[in-house]
Amino acid sequence: MRSQGYGLPALLLLLRLPVLSLAVLPGSAGPGGGALSELRVRVRLPDGQVTEESLQADSGADCIGLELRKADGTLITLTADFRQEVKIFRALILGELERGQSQFQALCFITRLHRNEIIPSESMAKLRQKNPRTVRQAEEVRGLEHLKMDVAVNFSKGAQLSSHIYNVCSEAKEAIYTREEDVKFWLEKGVDGSMFEVLPQSADLPDLQRCKLCSDRWKPCICSYSLSIEWYPCMLKYCKSRDASGKVSSYKCGIRSCQKGYSFDYYVPQKQLCLWDEET
Repeated sequence: MRSQGYGLPALLLLLRLPVLSLAVLPGSAGPGGGALSELRVRVRLPDGQVTEESLQADSGADCIGLELRKADGTLITLTADFRQEVKIFRALILGELERGQSQFQALCFITRLHRNEIIPSESMAKLRQKNPRTVRQAEEVRGLEHLKMDVAVNFSKGAQLSSHIYNVCSEAKEAIYTREEDVKFWLEKGVDGSMFEVLPQSADLPDLQRCKLCSDRWKPCICSYSLSIEWYPCMLKYCKSRDASGKVSSYKCGIRSCQKGYSFDYYVPQKQLCLWDEET
């Protein structure tokens, strides 16, 4: 049978064939009964350096995870919980000890996961590479998204929103943020509202400034943190085939990769917690 349409990319989703080259993590099944699979991809960062990105999928629990380390040592994690429609970003930022910071600072940003933002967990679990040493760059650069994180999430109650918050955000217990508009969506789904606390805003504190404009490290301010997911499978590709009778059918034959940046604004009780956001 001869394929027509798009050529197959280096990273394939041959969903009709058994997946042979995925590394299976210890413990053959996830909590939802699906296999835990991991794929490692080499990705080029904006500064030209190359890093290794880990993509994990648990089709049983209907979730995926992505992890990469930036050139400055920051570890970025994205967890997509399709079942709960929750997306969790975590940043582990190396601290500046000479400036009174701890060894690292952890941040968690939680937003609503929209359908079609990223490929399904079942498809992610079937990804495999033809050339593992290939350095990859995204085919599509999606626009920078600015997000006002005006609500704090109580870590001890977060599992009611997504069970992954307990593991992913354990280092960021006092720094878990979300948006009021996303909270409204989750409340309509029956999530307990007591886990959310609206943070102070400029209207509440007239002297509240952006941290980069604030000269006093011990004053509250609005911090800004940006991160980028340099490479992720954002869409499925479909190819066409024709059988002996001439009937044409479509099948999943690959993925489209994307890069997307995010900028988060949120309240901090003191600028000392936001030293990267200083005016240069």
